[in-house]
Amino acid sequence: MAQDAQHPEADRAAASDSSCLAVSSVLGLVGNKWSILIFDLLRDEPMRFAELRRAMTPISSKMLTATLQKLVEAGLATRTQYPEIPPRVEYCLTPLGRTLVAPARDLLTWAKAHHAGIERNAAAASGARQDPNE
Repeated sequence: MAQDAQHPEADRAAASDSSCLAVSSVLGLVGNKWSILIFDLLRDEPMRFAELRRAMTPISSKMLTATLQKLVEAGLATRTQYPEIPPRVEYCLTPLGRTLVAPARDLLTWAKAHHAGIERNAAAASGARQDPNE
């Protein structure tokens, strides 16, 4: 009998331990709210920093810069600076980054469709946790 058939929970835990850090690291990069929006915004064409910032209000310039830098470092986006005055910098998805467009779009669609219900549930849970004596 194969080992995984004898101890499926132990094998699942070992596989989980070995991949959990790698997966959580990647999800931390690509699964945050700003990265998801960037993948969606850059899906069709390159954009300049100011265009991204306007489209992603209320993100701060500092947060947008940090997020874009991490995506560029991971090979998911490129940063192209043109030798013009004033300087022009554009961001574009790489082929690897483009593989995240459809999943990001699906997540955004799901979030829009379920936002109201989640807000209602959170409000109801918050009301249920309040002390009635207050």
